[in-house]
Amino acid sequence: MSHPTHTDDTRHTVRLDVQGMSCTSCAMRIEKKLNRLDGVDASVNYATEKATVQVPEGLDHRTLLETVEQTGYSATVRSEGGSGGSGDDHGADHEGLHGAASMRRRLLVAAALSLPVLLLSMVPPLQFDYWTWVVLALATPVVTWGAWPFHRATITNARHGAATMDTLVSVGVGAAYLWSLWAMFLGGAGDPGMRMEWSLLGTGMHEVYFEVAAVVTTFILAGHYLEANAKQRSSAALRALMDLGAKEVTVRRDGPGGGAGPGAAHRYTEVTVPVDDLHAGDEFIVRPGEKIATDGEVVEGASAVDESMLTGESVPVEVTIGDTVTGATVNQGGRLLVRATAIGSDTQLAQMARLVEEAQEGKADVQRLADRVSAWFVPAVIALALLTFLAWLVLGDDVTAAFVAAVAVLIIACPCALGLATPTALMVGTGRGAQLGILIKGPQVLESTRRIDTVVLDKTGTITTGVMSVVDVSPADGVRRTDLEHLAATLEHASEHPVARAIAGLTDTGEVTDFANHPGLGVSGVVDGRHVRAGRPDWIADDVPRPEVDGTTIAVEADGQLLGTITVADTVKGSSRQAVADLRALGLEPVLLTGDARAVAESVAAEVVIERVQAEVTPDDKLRTVQALQSEGRAVAMVGDGVNDAAALAAADLGIAMGTGTDVAIAASDLTLVKGDLATAVDAVRLARATLRTIRMNLFWAFAYNVAAIPLAMSGLLNPMIAGLAMALSSVFVVTNSLRLRRFGA
Repeated sequence: MSHPTHTDDTRHTVRLDVQGMSCTSCAMRIEKKLNRLDGVDASVNYATEKATVQVPEGLDHRTLLETVEQTGYSATVRSEGGSGGSGDDHGADHEGLHGAASMRRRLLVAAALSLPVLLLSMVPPLQFDYWTWVVLALATPVVTWGAWPFHRATITNARHGAATMDTLVSVGVGAAYLWSLWAMFLGGAGDPGMRMEWSLLGTGMHEVYFEVAAVVTTFILAGHYLEANAKQRSSAALRALMDLGAKEVTVRRDGPGGGAGPGAAHRYTEVTVPVDDLHAGDEFIVRPGEKIATDGEVVEGASAVDESMLTGESVPVEVTIGDTVTGATVNQGGRLLVRATAIGSDTQLAQMARLVEEAQEGKADVQRLADRVSAWFVPAVIALALLTFLAWLVLGDDVTAAFVAAVAVLIIACPCALGLATPTALMVGTGRGAQLGILIKGPQVLESTRRIDTVVLDKTGTITTGVMSVVDVSPADGVRRTDLEHLAATLEHASEHPVARAIAGLTDTGEVTDFANHPGLGVSGVVDGRHVRAGRPDWIADDVPRPEVDGTTIAVEADGQLLGTITVADTVKGSSRQAVADLRALGLEPVLLTGDARAVAESVAAEVVIERVQAEVTPDDKLRTVQALQSEGRAVAMVGDGVNDAAALAAADLGIAMGTGTDVAIAASDLTLVKGDLATAVDAVRLARATLRTIRMNLFWAFAYNVAAIPLAMSGLLNPMIAGLAMALSSVFVVTNSLRLRRFGA
């Protein structure tokens, strides 16, 4: 009997937080196991430690959890509306074996214990009677507790016949430690007068390698800590997004005796409550400067609302009775009474949070080269060690000599330089980046920069300043420019509108009386005894001439006479044109993507020489544009600074945020430009590519050392002590090669 066919219409989405994964192969195994369930379509992301599962109706969620547990891991079901809410409690912030805080504790303890182990083992003048027992006491916590995440991952991988970088570390560390124990109790290494000897040939049974086990563990922990820290920061995008919302709201309630009879004045009371206590249909008050608590409809008042976080448009939107407003946007003008139409997970803010989360979960994780190579390197090393043991027995040597040679192979293959390859280059590269104003989240970012061929640029705050300023002053015939500027600046000084603030900064201002705001039209008042109005040109007169510049034009009249027009606009940053040219020189095709009006977008694009423009787009449109470019086979970098860019930043192959932008954009990105200068994006791409080249070179030489040394160990021609020195030299090469990045951009 065949299984029933499940269509998308009969399935729903379940999101799981998965614990215990140590590498991308773990995610692949869980995904494969879940997809074997009838009607299930699962995607597991190692970077975010989440699984998105399409399940047929009627399938118990416990079946999913049991399936994950059968694979060797654990999971919890996320609650509905968990995007940044309580349902996210078990997400990337959990303090499991690979949590950032847990890994940091292990790293600090391992480093403190490993340093004296290294000095005592490698500097003979420091050695004293019974020094090996001190080293044993110091190294044991590092090899057991410190390296436990790698041992645990090795056990899990072995159950499924897989090998990863964790396996290589665990086997190498274990071999060095067990050899040393053998030497301590059976080879004379524990004798009071024991000193390390330097000889070229032979394998001394009295030699210990606690420093190899401890130092390798410490450096691999450093790499995993950097990775865990980057993963933890990626979840900060959702927290920052939800933190944008108001925490409290002033709700209007019926007061005592309100509406007591026909024609009676209705009485209300104002009550401040947590936003979570707000219900659809409630009417709430938004005063000037306050955030709008949730999506709703204006039932009383008029104002200008800053919606740039949603639309990216730099000019606030005028709203009045009957208009809709969005939660977390800012009321910049008059007092509003709003009726809530959507709350909680139904709001646009929550929908944006889901967009960011889905983009992060769907973002392809790049498996590092070390994991890919270790998939065959580890089994090969173990096989060679067994082959060495058997070969020495067949050739007539005793079991002890065969065992010594076999273990020597494992010790020499221990990935000391390999453990340094990625973290040292990353630490030097990120340190140099910080000096240049570039923050790099993690090693996967470097892999992304190599493939980028398209760069999508937000307009407001990225290419432009994001601040309104006067770009044109056009006096009418017979009117002095100074008179126009003085009267307009004085009148607008009484307004809080961003356009008004730009005009108010034109010149010194005087006193204004009888000031009045006319919602959606403009303002009026008396300046120097003259009745002045400033606002929309069609409010002032029917035939106001328009200047040939893009922006928001304000017409000004005094005592019924047109004085002229003043145009304000968001201006292009001085470095943007050259930055776009430099990005193009790196092989990246620029695309301008903005929620602003098409005329404004095309004007900015022409100024910085960008041919491809998409304007008047929503956050959803930005995300879809990035995904559409990716579906064309392009590798896309997204540069932005606003909340409305967050989903696109998360979905892009490389997300670059302006450090002067919102916390949400920074959290959702891979690179952050501290100075908020687009020119720094060019340096960021170059530095990331240089760091990646360094890591690849380090990995090559680290593996090359192992490949060259193993045959010598198999033949008994290489003393493990000399092998330890060779490993130290290979590590010095890796560190020195990484330090070259300090000169980047000098």
